Amino acid sequence: MVILLAALALLAFIIISGLRVANQFERGVVFRLGKLRGTRGPGLYWLIPLLEWQVMVDLRTITASVQQQETITRDNVPVKITAVVWYSTVDPVRAVIDVRDVDGAVIQVALTSLRNIIGRHTLDDVLKEQEQLAGIMRQAIDAATEPWGVKVTRVEMRNVEIPESMQRAMAQEAEALREKRARIIKAEAELDASVKLKEAAGLIMENPAGLELRRMQMITEVGAEQNTTTIIMFPSEFVAAARGIADLASAARR
Repeated sequence: MVILLAALALLAFIIISGLRVANQFERGVVFRLGKLRGTRGPGLYWLIPLLEWQVMVDLRTITASVQQQETITRDNVPVKITAVVWYSTVDPVRAVIDVRDVDGAVIQVALTSLRNIIGRHTLDDVLKEQEQLAGIMRQAIDAATEPWGVKVTRVEMRNVEIPESMQRAMAQEAEALREKRARIIKAEAELDASVKLKEAAGLIMENPAGLELRRMQMITEVGAEQNTTTIIMFPSEFVAAARGIADLASAARR
């Protein structure tokens, strides 16, 4: 009876010690005497004690920060870039068998891809086309990690630092561009004003009474400003007669 109870207790211990539980986002890669037996989970499952063991793999998306890298762009400008990589394991077996440290391997591939891609683009591309460069880098990292059962879903360049001398040069360039735009806008405004003045002059020439109305309006505007300016108005006929007399005198002298 004692032997039977001991055997039952041993059997219960073996059964209980072999029970395993995997969460919904986990998979257990099981080995039996060193040979792959497949994956288990999620939920409750049983391993043969002393003969089988497992490596638990997390299938959730992992956010990894790529440490700041100093590299040189295609136009020989040194930049420091920090990137962030989002990836997840889609094949637990390959992630365990084909690579020793899958997380460290993904980071190293991201570092190498970052340096290579930045080196093939100019500083303007790095500053203005960050989204496009991040997409190129994601494809490069994903192609390298696909044999390991890892899927790279997103890459972002979080920070781009450039030398202070280059920052000053870019600030001067931006200021020159703003001044250029301001001058162009001012020139366009003057051109529009000259066109309108030309049209107004044409209308006044067609109807000289319009000029008199404009003169009266100017007197009203000057008087409203409360200044000491004195304006003497001559009818336009006097001005035309004086101009005619001057023309006749000039012709006589010739």
